[in-house]
Amino acid sequence: MPERLTEMLMDTWTPLIILWITVLPSIYMAPMNQSQVLPSGSSTGLKRLNEEQRVLHRSKRGWVWNQMFVLEEFSGPEPILVGRLHTDLDPGSSKIKYILSGDGAGTIFVINDKTGDIHAMKRLDREEKAEYTLTAQAVDRDTNQPLEPPSEFIIKVQDINDNAPEFVEGPYHATVPEMSVVGTFVTKVTATDADDPVYGNSAKLVYSILEGQPYFSIEPHTAIIKTALPNMDREAKEEYFVVIQAKDMGGHMGGLSGTTTVTITLSDVNDNPPKFAQSLYHFSVMEDVALGEPIGRVKANDLDIGENAKSSYDIIEGDGMDVFEITTDAQTQDGIIRVRKPLDFETKKSYTLKVEAANIHIDPRFLSGGPFKDTATVKIVVEDADEPPVFSSPTYLLEVHENAALNSVLGQVTAHDPDVSSSPIRFSIDRHTDLERQFNINAEDGKITLATPLDRETSTWHNITIVATETRNHSQVSRVPVAIKVLDVNDNAPEFASEHEAFLCENGKPGQV
Repeated sequence: MPERLTEMLMDTWTPLIILWITVLPSIYMAPMNQSQVLPSGSSTGLKRLNEEQRVLHRSKRGWVWNQMFVLEEFSGPEPILVGRLHTDLDPGSSKIKYILSGDGAGTIFVINDKTGDIHAMKRLDREEKAEYTLTAQAVDRDTNQPLEPPSEFIIKVQDINDNAPEFVEGPYHATVPEMSVVGTFVTKVTATDADDPVYGNSAKLVYSILEGQPYFSIEPHTAIIKTALPNMDREAKEEYFVVIQAKDMGGHMGGLSGTTTVTITLSDVNDNPPKFAQSLYHFSVMEDVALGEPIGRVKANDLDIGENAKSSYDIIEGDGMDVFEITTDAQTQDGIIRVRKPLDFETKKSYTLKVEAANIHIDPRFLSGGPFKDTATVKIVVEDADEPPVFSSPTYLLEVHENAALNSVLGQVTAHDPDVSSSPIRFSIDRHTDLERQFNINAEDGKITLATPLDRETSTWHNITIVATETRNHSQVSRVPVAIKVLDVNDNAPEFASEHEAFLCENGKPGQV
C-alpha cells in the first residue's frame, strides 16, 4: 500500500510540477531590473496579467535581455503573445518605434512597433527549430534614427511531450547460447525521443517487456536484455519472440510509448550425447563380398546440430574386430561397416560386434550429465555363396616313361565343391593346351591317361590344363595346370656319323685298311 500511495501521489503532482516548471522560467528568468519573459498561453489570459510582468525594460546603460519562451504546438484563435519589449527612453509617447529583425521576424514573429508586443503568428514545432535569434532596436518614429544600439535576444520554443519514442533500428534479432545462466547478456535495444532531453521528462525513457517473460528481462534504463530463466533448452524451443516497450515521462501515467520486437534464437551447445536408434542391428553378407565393400549402416542420433552433433564410430569388442571396420559418413553421420578380410562361410558363419559412437567435440560444462557416447550390438551373418570347385593342389607334376602303353594312367587330379551343397565335379582337358590330343581324362575321377605314344626325343615336356566344372552350375569352373615330364628309356641304338668311323671302330686301328 505505501508503494501504491506513492505512485498515486506522483501521478497527481507530476502535471502540476510540469506546469510550475513551464511558468517559472517566464516569471523568474527575466532580467533583474523588472524585465519579464512570459510563457505562451491564451491571449485572453495574457491580457489579464500585470503589465509589468510582460515588459522587457532597457536600462540606462542599454538593453538587458534574457530569453523569451513560447510553447510549441500551441494554437488559438488569435496570435500568441510571446512578450513585450520596452526601453526606459520611452516616456509613454508615440515617438518611439520598435523594430524587430532576425530569424522569422515579420513572418513568424511580429512586433507592435508602438507597444513592443511580440506575437507568434504561426504554430511552432520545437523539433523542427528549437530557438530563434532576433534583434530589437528602438528608433525615432519621425527620423528613423536609432535611439540606441540594437540588441540581440533569443526566443526559445518550449517543449511539450508530443513525440512518442521510436526504435529506429528495430526489429531486432539476437542470439544467446542455450542453457545460459540467468543474467546472461542477450542484446541492447535503443529508442529515441525527439522531445527535449533537457527540459522536463518528455524524453526520459523507461523500458519494459510486454511479451517474452519469464524467459527474458530488460534493464529499465539501459535497455539491456538478459536471460531470466535458467536452462533454456534449444531442443525444446529454439526461438522466442519478445516485445519491448519504451515509455517517456519516466514511465509515468500519461507518457507516450513505442514498441519494437526482438527475435531471440538459442544457439546450440553440446548438451546431448549421441544415441543409437536401436540397441541391436542385424546384417547379412555373402561370403564372396569384395574387400572394402559396405555391408551395413548404423546410426547414432544426436539432438544437437552442426559440430556438436558430429560423432566418430569404433568397434570396441567382438569376434570380428580384425575382419570388419567402421567409418563415419561425413554427410549423414552414419557408421558404415565394411569388410577388411575375406569371409568364408564354411569356416565361420556369423560374427558379433560391439560398436561405439562418441561425440567429437565435448563441452566440459556438461560432462556431469554423463558420457557423451553410446554403444550398440551388431550381428553379422555370413551367407554361403556358390563358389567354384577347389583343386587339391594349385599345380600338378606328372612323370611318364616314353614307352608307356596307351591308356595307361599317368596320374590323377582331384577337386571338390567347397559349398555346403557340394555339387559333383566333372573334369575335362582344355584342348587348346593339347591340340594333338595326346592325353585323356576321366570326367568322373580325374585320372589322366595316355592317348598317343610319347617320344622323349621329340618332346620332353607336355603342359596341359585341366578344367573342373560343377554339374549343378556349369558357370562355376576352375582350372589347374598339369605339367607332364616324359622320362627316357633305352630305345635308341648308337649311330655312327659315317662308314669310315665305323671301319675304324671295327679294326681298332685307325688308318689301317
